[in-house]
Amino acid sequence: MRIIERYLAGAVIGGTLLTLAVLLPLLGVILLADDLDAIGTAHYGLTEALLVMTLRLPRYAYQLFPIVTLIGALIGLGTLASRSELVALRAAGMSIWQIVRAGLLGGAVLALVAVLLGEVIAPVTEHYGATLRREALAAEQPLVPDGLWAVADGAYVNIRELRSGTEARDIFIYQVDTATGTLITTHAAAAHYHAGSWQLRDIARSRVSAAGVTVERLAQMGWESLLNPELLKIVIADPQLLPVWALYRYIHFMTLNQQDASRYAVVFWGKVVHPLLTLSMILLATPLLLGSSRSTGMGRRLFIGILIGIFYYVISRTLAYLALLFGMNPFLAAIIPPLLFIGSALLLLKRISER
Repeated sequence: MRIIERYLAGAVIGGTLLTLAVLLPLLGVILLADDLDAIGTAHYGLTEALLVMTLRLPRYAYQLFPIVTLIGALIGLGTLASRSELVALRAAGMSIWQIVRAGLLGGAVLALVAVLLGEVIAPVTEHYGATLRREALAAEQPLVPDGLWAVADGAYVNIRELRSGTEARDIFIYQVDTATGTLITTHAAAAHYHAGSWQLRDIARSRVSAAGVTVERLAQMGWESLLNPELLKIVIADPQLLPVWALYRYIHFMTLNQQDASRYAVVFWGKVVHPLLTLSMILLATPLLLGSSRSTGMGRRLFIGILIGIFYYVISRTLAYLALLFGMNPFLAAIIPPLLFIGSALLLLKRISER
């Protein structure tokens, strides 16, 4: 029986890999077409664009993985169904739940691959691709052209130019001395992170109080802050590109500073339940095949998979917006889609088993 289960699991894995092999080149063409306007600017040529496109593919493969897994399971197990192999297995005494277990075994392997892809590979390749593109387009282009705002240690920080994780220019720090009610505004022309603290250079500090305004100038000074280079990398990055541990760290940082972390929390919980979503897709694929195993063609199976994928995208995005705009619990927004698919699959499996 274990040999048969491995055979069915291999069919699920093989169908998923085949689906990825078809979709990723198409997705790469779309990404390359979207980048055509930048080709020819500065040192950014076709070779660099192709490399950047390749480095971006792991991120999109991870995001599409649940849908790809569903289509892959429909293709892999559907091929066995079209050859009457599933019918033969059931006639030989293999139950529906054993077929489900075999499919989920392949799904567990795919879920581990997805975690490795999304939490280890994609953040590295996306960061390297973004760095390569930025340096090729303009060597002096800042990481954040429009600057960024952050709250750290009770101070509001505005960094106009972030050249790297440890180099910044045109920094404004606004804070209030709670004891005296004095507003302290610090402007530094440049800053460098070294030995656990920021070293500010060419500083103008203003103190605004009921007695008036005083200004002092300093050549340099130290500034210790929780806003270190690792956190800055998180701040300027798209939350979708961050691994789970980086998201958790930044959510903790924002909570300590009494900031709204809902945007990052939604992405965090989405990544946490991502393996469960992958397994739920395979669980749903099994009753869809067993319900009409030999009468359903490959085209119809693909159509069903695409429809379910569209439904998943719509409901997941809707729940994410509800969490961001109306304060819905981010964990509920993330867990509802897989629970919905699992419930639907169990209901269909129950009906099939009662026939």
